[in-house]
Amino acid sequence: MFKSGQPLFGKDGAFHQVLEDFLNAALEGEMQGHLEVTKLESSNRRNGKMCKQLQTEYGPVETETPRDRDGSFEPETVKKRQTILAEGLSDKIISLYASGQSLQQIIDFIEENYGSRISKETISNITDKVWDEIKA
Repeated sequence: MFKSGQPLFGKDGAFHQVLEDFLNAALEGEMQGHLEVTKLESSNRRNGKMCKQLQTEYGPVETETPRDRDGSFEPETVKKRQTILAEGLSDKIISLYASGQSLQQIIDFIEENYGSRISKETISNITDKVWDEIKA
């Protein structure tokens, strides 16, 4: 991305795409973790996605929040009805992944900033989904 002359910031910037990919992968990872936890209790499963635009310091980002049949999924990365990503948070998210922080460090950061604890499995799912994009 960077070598091709693509700008870093703005709607077409490299950071914009990495952030969008991260947020969508995080939401998918959260849903996967949620379904694994609830599969013993019910026959809950995926039920499509809901698109929304999230305002960030890199410009608007399109997110696709997965839905479940039971309606019990409560995403933490981008909460329901949230339309603005906290100022500076996207920089921190990108830098954590780009610098290869440990799962525990990422979990601690999310807990500190979001007030919720996300499992190592969920963070691992998120990391797996966006790691190729980060390396590029």
